[in-house]
Amino acid sequence: MAAKARLNLSWDSLADAAEKAPVWVASVCYGMNSAPADVAARICKALELGDDVAAALTVFPTKAWDQAIPQDPLIYRLYELVGVYGPTLKDVIQEKFGDGIMSAIDFSMHVDKVEDPKGDRVLVTLNGKFLPYRSW
Repeated sequence: MAAKARLNLSWDSLADAAEKAPVWVASVCYGMNSAPADVAARICKALELGDDVAAALTVFPTKAWDQAIPQDPLIYRLYELVGVYGPTLKDVIQEKFGDGIMSAIDFSMHVDKVEDPKGDRVLVTLNGKFLPYRSW
């Protein structure tokens, strides 16, 4: 994060260098995903960082987060969104697809800005493979 700030890079420019999506590159830099060696090398080249950092970006992470209610307003609103609409989304998804879940492994996410005269809008697209529960 310090190198990104020092070089005044955006996630879009870093993603272009990595040849990956901005949200995914950010998740690698935050330690929530791992990058293949070639992608880690491209990220580190753009950030002017060494092989030791590239190696660290390839390590399979243990995905854990603070279980406390988030205090950052933007993160809290996402938390609130899932709290309020989570059961609704679950019901609508299962009505359309059957009993199962949306994968967060076979998954992509994109963030776009939609200009609007009443105030710009945030468009978050979540695209996950449906995984039906098995019976055996």
